[in-house]
Amino acid sequence: RDPAAAPDDLLTMLLTARDPEDGRPMDEQQVIDNAITFIGAGHETTANALCWTLYLLSAFPWAEERVLAEIDSVLGGRRAGAEDAVRLTYTRQVFDEALRLYPPAPFMVRQALAADEIGGHPVKPGTQIIVSPWIVQRHRTLWDEPDLFDPERFAPGRKEAIHRFAYLPFGAGPRICIGMAFALQEAMLLLATILQRYRLRVRPGFDVTPRATITLRPEGGLPMTLERR
Repeated sequence: RDPAAAPDDLLTMLLTARDPEDGRPMDEQQVIDNAITFIGAGHETTANALCWTLYLLSAFPWAEERVLAEIDSVLGGRRAGAEDAVRLTYTRQVFDEALRLYPPAPFMVRQALAADEIGGHPVKPGTQIIVSPWIVQRHRTLWDEPDLFDPERFAPGRKEAIHRFAYLPFGAGPRICIGMAFALQEAMLLLATILQRYRLRVRPGFDVTPRATITLRPEGGLPMTLERR
């Protein structure tokens, strides 16, 4: 098939990608693995993060008003594009705070490859270590008023002061989420597109309760009403 006639989509990008060092394309299994990662692993986590962000905006109208004003100012009524993601600075602060309070991956497991020590406790090779962003990101020794929704924690000048390992919704180190940049851009554009047209409100009387399985989601879903702006 003529490559020029291929659709401009994710699969075409994977098929036409080349290694920057040797120019080789991905083999069939690599293409399949990457597609599954983007569509499978990248879908649910971002969807949950957006869900919790919309919940918080519903619960805190003062933050919602500021987000809506920013979206209207940046977009001016037009459709959001990739270049707009970095301009939605306060919207990004709200999203970062949602990731802190409700990390889509509430815990991660790592296996010790060799003998080690954590806080004075010996770790044997093969030991399973659980790291919980839910606990770390709400820990009172790391955060002031950790249960308070405060997007200003991530304002320019304050965000840089956050300890690298106090905030890890995407993990950290060599195995940090490979799709982090993609997910952040995707989330900004989705929030801008949705909130440009609607306000969302949690259904009155519904008790929003987090449930941790592989990902963190609201127990029983999150029924919301849409109000056209």
